[in-house]
Amino acid sequence: MKKDYSLHNKDLSDKMEEECGVFGIYANKKVDVSNLSYLGLHALQHRGQESAGICVNHKGEFRNYKDMGLVTNVFDEEKLAELTGEMAIGHVRYSTTGSSLLANAQPLLINSIKGDLALAHNGNLVNSAEMRANLEQQGSIFHSTLDTEVIAHLVARSFKDNIIEAFTHSLQQIRGAYSIVAMTEDSLIAARDPHGFRPLSIGKLGDSYVVASESCAFDIIGAKLIRDVNPGEMVIINEDGVNSIYYGERELNNFCVFEFIYFARPDSVIGGQSVHLARREMGRQLAKEMEVEADLVIPVPSSGIPAALGFAEESGIPYEQGILRNKYVGRTFIQPTQEIRNLKVKIKLNPIKEIIKGKKVVLIDDSIVRGTTSKLIIKAVKAAGAKEVHMAISSPPVTHPCFYGLDTSRRKELIASNNSIEEICKHIGADSLGYLSQEGLAKSIKANGYDFCTACLDGDYPLELGSGKYDFE
Repeated sequence: MKKDYSLHNKDLSDKMEEECGVFGIYANKKVDVSNLSYLGLHALQHRGQESAGICVNHKGEFRNYKDMGLVTNVFDEEKLAELTGEMAIGHVRYSTTGSSLLANAQPLLINSIKGDLALAHNGNLVNSAEMRANLEQQGSIFHSTLDTEVIAHLVARSFKDNIIEAFTHSLQQIRGAYSIVAMTEDSLIAARDPHGFRPLSIGKLGDSYVVASESCAFDIIGAKLIRDVNPGEMVIINEDGVNSIYYGERELNNFCVFEFIYFARPDSVIGGQSVHLARREMGRQLAKEMEVEADLVIPVPSSGIPAALGFAEESGIPYEQGILRNKYVGRTFIQPTQEIRNLKVKIKLNPIKEIIKGKKVVLIDDSIVRGTTSKLIIKAVKAAGAKEVHMAISSPPVTHPCFYGLDTSRRKELIASNNSIEEICKHIGADSLGYLSQEGLAKSIKANGYDFCTACLDGDYPLELGSGKYDFE
């Protein structure tokens, strides 16, 4: 029976979803690049659960394996043993553009007269539709709906003879949010868009170099974080060492603020800032802004834990983990009735009655997107005997869709786009509702040299959108 990987737990999640995670390694000594890539992708699994892939390079010959599913399901010892080489790139995917199909899994491997090139991409190109149309008019045949394939065709059609120069030329023609790892016959390449929307870092493991979407991928393999790839920078790693070029004019840094709010793993470091400590500070700021009388501070696990700790520290209200998260729940597939879908939430999150009963509770989460899950959790907490439930959100309201690589609903499905805080509070069944202000959010994040894209919070889109279909409604 064919597995349908297009069914995702979007119907239950009250979160935005990240598109992808990327990883790459260049080994100067004999290193097991496939197993290290496997571990790195495992650390990045939160960034994408629909497909996984690894491409290795052995003396200029590429071998690529990818499939649908989690990293642990796609790869086993036998498959990894076949992926030997001196370089590798890897990818985990969650689809925001393009269907959830094997044809859209990455890395993408292209063969051209200029040489072979493997690509893995995180983000979303805002001019992909017009670029694709132009390329098709010139005779290009596309085999996927990936933005990444647009880049591949631009490389193949570039008038530059050198593969790295052709890749650079392709980056100069695209616009949008992208962090890319690429591999030629002799080089590992890492590149970020000039706005720096998506994260990408460089690390070192002995004499080898690694690149990844987040530093947590370095921790799992024992590598040391060196720095972030800068916006508009392309880092080339080969036998000549590490070289850096800026392929376009650097724009104002517009790093996605939701990386700090929700997407990045809390043990990652971005711009010198611990993600966990930033989220903890968001909770502190929220406690300063929100006056509430309560007996307990309880996080919605696990996304609300750092902010709940900060909120409890600042407010003096005791912290309790009053909701149990079942760690062994896999993918939640769409069920035929709303009643069954609601029960799926109880499988994942279950309040502990002995802690909650008779208490006034501050329930902490990092965001509300649609309001569906928040409503179910509050109902469950009240059913467990809570006297009052006050919802506290450690980010501002999400009012606008994102077009830079995140999966957000159409604006009309975003509960904060058309409803006041009082109306949202009533809808989710809370006794009160407070959000962190945008000023409080800015105070909480101390990433060095980073400014942030806050388009989903205020509609201030820093990059003009192309002629593709963008649903603002």
